[in-house]
Amino acid sequence: MSTPPLPHLVGRRRECAALDDLLGALRAGDSAVRVLRGEAGIGKSVLLSYVAEQAAGVTVSRAQGVEADMELAYASLHQLCAPFLAGIDALPPPQRDALQVAFGTAAGDPPDRFLVGLAVLSLLTRASETRPVLLVVDDAQWLDQVSLQTLEFVARRLLAEAVAMVFAVRDPEGAAVLLDLPHLPVGGLDAGASAELLAAVFGGRLDKRIRDRVVAETHGNPLALRELARGRSAAELAYGVEDVEPVSVSGRVEQDFAQRVEALPAQTRKLLLLAAAEPIGDARLLVRASEALGITPDAAPAKAAGLVEFGESVRFRHPLARSAVYRHADPAERRSAHRALAAATDPVLDPDRRAWHAAQAAAGPDEEVAAGLVQAAGRARQRGGVAAEAVLLERAAVLTPDAWARGSRALAAAEAHFSAASLDRATEMSALADLCPLEPLDRARLTRLRARILFTRSRSDEAAPLLLDAAARFDDTGSPLARETYLEAISATVFAGRVHGPSGARAAAVAARSARVTASGSAASDLLLDGVATLLADGHEPGIPALRRALEPFVGEELDGRDAIMRWLLLVPVALEAFIHYAWDLPAWDALSGRAVRLARDIGALGVLPPALIYAGGVRIHHGDFATADAMINEADAIATATGNAPHKYAALVLAAWRGEAGPAAGVIDEARVSATQHGEVSLLGVTGYVQGVLNNGLGRYEEALVAARAGIEHDGFNFTGLSLVEHIEAAARCGELAEARESLARLTELTEPVPSGWARGVRARSRALLAETDDVDASYRHGLELLAQDRVVVEVARTHLLYGEWLRRSQRRAEARTQLRTSYEMFDGMGARAFAERARRELEATGEHIRVRESQPATRLTPQESQIAVLAAGGMTNPQIGAELFLSPHTIEWHLRKVYTKLGVGSRRELPAALEALGLATPA
Repeated sequence: MSTPPLPHLVGRRRECAALDDLLGALRAGDSAVRVLRGEAGIGKSVLLSYVAEQAAGVTVSRAQGVEADMELAYASLHQLCAPFLAGIDALPPPQRDALQVAFGTAAGDPPDRFLVGLAVLSLLTRASETRPVLLVVDDAQWLDQVSLQTLEFVARRLLAEAVAMVFAVRDPEGAAVLLDLPHLPVGGLDAGASAELLAAVFGGRLDKRIRDRVVAETHGNPLALRELARGRSAAELAYGVEDVEPVSVSGRVEQDFAQRVEALPAQTRKLLLLAAAEPIGDARLLVRASEALGITPDAAPAKAAGLVEFGESVRFRHPLARSAVYRHADPAERRSAHRALAAATDPVLDPDRRAWHAAQAAAGPDEEVAAGLVQAAGRARQRGGVAAEAVLLERAAVLTPDAWARGSRALAAAEAHFSAASLDRATEMSALADLCPLEPLDRARLTRLRARILFTRSRSDEAAPLLLDAAARFDDTGSPLARETYLEAISATVFAGRVHGPSGARAAAVAARSARVTASGSAASDLLLDGVATLLADGHEPGIPALRRALEPFVGEELDGRDAIMRWLLLVPVALEAFIHYAWDLPAWDALSGRAVRLARDIGALGVLPPALIYAGGVRIHHGDFATADAMINEADAIATATGNAPHKYAALVLAAWRGEAGPAAGVIDEARVSATQHGEVSLLGVTGYVQGVLNNGLGRYEEALVAARAGIEHDGFNFTGLSLVEHIEAAARCGELAEARESLARLTELTEPVPSGWARGVRARSRALLAETDDVDASYRHGLELLAQDRVVVEVARTHLLYGEWLRRSQRRAEARTQLRTSYEMFDGMGARAFAERARRELEATGEHIRVRESQPATRLTPQESQIAVLAAGGMTNPQIGAELFLSPHTIEWHLRKVYTKLGVGSRRELPAALEALGLATPA
C-alpha cells in the first residue's frame, strides 16, 4: 500500500506513486533508477524531498548541482559518497586507489574515470549489504562533468543491488543529460490542482476569472503559482501577472525574485551576491568574505523576502533565486564579490576554488591569476578530472596577457577538451590557439589535434592528410611524436578504407619511411612502425618478415605506468590489422588482443576496452567458440553504451555471417552501411563484402555471394581483401565463373605466398583444390586441413571438411564423403554455424545417411553474459573477481549465477565445470 502524498504535494499522486514503487523495489533488494524531467519550478525538487522523506530504513545521500562556470573535478561525487567512505579500504586495491586519487586523499597516477565509476559501484554495493541505499541528485545538469559521467556509468551498471538513484534534470538546459535512463516526466499541474494550490497560497477569496487567468499564464507551474501570488492582493494579481513582453514562466519567476532583491538593503544585496557566487554555501566563508567587503552580514531581510535560508550552510529558496541575484548584479559588483571570496578562501586547503574566484574577479588579462589556474588545472588532471582541467586551462588562456603563452595554454585546453570528449569546445580553443603565435612543436600538436577531432567526428579520409602533415612537422622539430603520428595516420587510413592514393595507407607508410626521426622512445613501437611501413611501401616479401620481427617485442614490451599502457593500447589496432589481414597470423591476433583486454581491464580503461574485446571476440569466432565471442561482443557493446561511445560493428557482422542468420545479419549489415555513409567509415563497406560472402556461401546462395565478395575485392581497403578473395573463389567456382575464380586465386596466391602461416597456406590449398584437376584435389584438401589445424582456424577446418566431402560425393566416393561431411556437420552444429551445418546435413542425406537435427542445448538458453560469468566461475574466480573483470558488482554476478544454476540444473560452483564441459563451453585453467 502506497504512502499518501504529503500535504503540500497537490496534484502529484501519479509521480508519488511511481516513487513509492521505486522505494518498494529498493526495500525488496532491487535496484532502480529514475530521472525526473521538467522545467524550472515544476516541482522536481519537492518530489525529491518526498522520496527522501518516505525512505524509512534506507540510507539516503543527497547532492545538488549549482549553476556556475566552476568545474571542480569529482566535487559532487565526493559529496554524494561521503556517507559511505568508511568502507573504502574494503574495495579491491585498484578501485580503492582510483577513488582516493580522484577525491584528492592520496597521490597516484590519474585514474580512469570508469575505474572510478566501478569503485563507486562497489562502494555503494557494500553499503547496501546492511541497509538499502538511495542517492538523490537535484539539478543534475549542473554537476561537474566527471561526477555526472561517473554517476551515469554507475546507473547503467546497477542490476541486482539494493541501490536506487533518483535524479532531477531541468529542461531545456539538461535536454542532453542522462537521456537513456528511465525517466519520469514532471509537467504542470492540471487546472483543478493549480486552483487548489493558488487558493492555499493566496489565503483569501479570489475571483474565478482572475484565478483562471493566473493558472493559464503560469501553465500550472507550482513555483510560479506560489511566488507570483506571494504577498499580492487580488488587484495586483488581476493586473500584475502578465508581462508586456512574452516571457517564459521561469523567466517571469526569476524577474519576480529580482524585484524582491532590488527592494533589499544594500548590505543584504551584497551578502546575497556573495552567496550566489559561492556554490558550496559555506556560511563561515561568507562571513569572512563579508569582512573583506567591509559589510556587516544581515540576512534577516533576505529571509523575510523568502529568498534564502541561513544556517551552517546557505540555501537559496530556488535556483532561480540564485540566478536572479547573480545575473541582475552589475559586472563590477560580481567581480568585487569574487575578489572577496578569493581573499577569504584558504590558499592551502582549497587552492583551486581560490584560483577560480580570483579568475572571476579579474577585469582583464592577469598573468598571476592565469598561472594560478594552470596550477589548479594540473591538480585536476592528477585527480583524473580532465573536464575540470580543460575548463581551468580555457579560462587561463583567456586571462593570459602574453600571446605566445596564451597560444600554448589554449592548445593545452583544446587537448584537454578533446580528452574529455567535448569536441565543440576543443574546436573553439583550437581556433584561439591558431590565432596566436606558436612554437613549431605546438603547431604540429595543433595540426594533429585537428585531425583527431575530424577523425572522431567522421572516420573519413579527411584526417589522414592532416596527420601526415602533423607527423612531418614533428619530424622537422626532431620530436619522437613523429613516429607515433605516422602510425596514427596509417590507422586513420584503415578506417577510411584506402590503401592507394595520396591519402592512403601506402602514402602514409612511404612518408614514415622517409622520416628523419628514427626513434620514438619505444623500441617495440619503432619495430612495429618499421614492419607496417615496409609491408605497405615495399610489399609482402620484405614486409611480412619485418612485421613478424616486431611481434615478440611488441607483445612482451615492459610497460611502466598508465601512460605507457595507454600508448601501447592505442597502437594495438594498427598491429592487429596488419597481423590479421596481411600476415594471416591467428596466434598473433590471439596474443595481442588477449593482452590488450587484460591491460585495459587492469587499469580500468573502458574507452579502449570495447575494441580490444571486439578483436578478442574475432579470435573466438575463428576458433569456432561462438558463445564466448558473443559474450565478448555483448560486453563490448554494453560498455560502449555505458561510456557513451558508438558500438563497434565488425565482429558482430562477422559472427552473424558465420552463424548463418540471414535476418539478423541483414539488419547488422544495413546498419553498418548507414554508419559508413554517415561517418565516412568506408572500411565498413569493405567488410560487408566479406561478410555477405560468408553468409551467402553458407546458405548456398552462390550468385549473391559472388556479387558481394566481388565488391569486397574491388574495395580499395586496408583489410578484408584477402578474406573476400577466399569467398569469391568458392562462389565463382560454384557458379561456373572459372575465369573469375582463377583470377582471384592468382591474386590470393600473390598475397599469401610470402606468408608462412598455416591459415594463409591452408585456405590457399583449399582454394586451389576447388579449381584443381582430379589428380590434385585430394592432396590439396588434405594439405589444407593439416595447415588450418596447425593454427586452430576451426571454422575453416570445418569448412574444408565440407568442401572436401562435397567433392568426394560428386566423385561418387560416398563412404569417404560421409566421413568428411559428418565431421563438418558435427563441428558446425557444435559451434552454432547453422547455415553451414544445414549445408553439410543436406550433403550427408544425399549420400544416403540420415541426420537427426539436434534439439537446442541448455547452453543456447544462457545469455552471452551468463555464459561468460559461468565460465569464469567454473574456473575458480570469486564473485568480486568476476565483477572486477566484467565491471559489474558482486551482487549482479551472484544474481546471474543463480539464473545459470537454474538453467543448467546445478546447485553450486563445484558442479559448473562438468555441466559446461557437457555443453561444449571451455573452462579456463
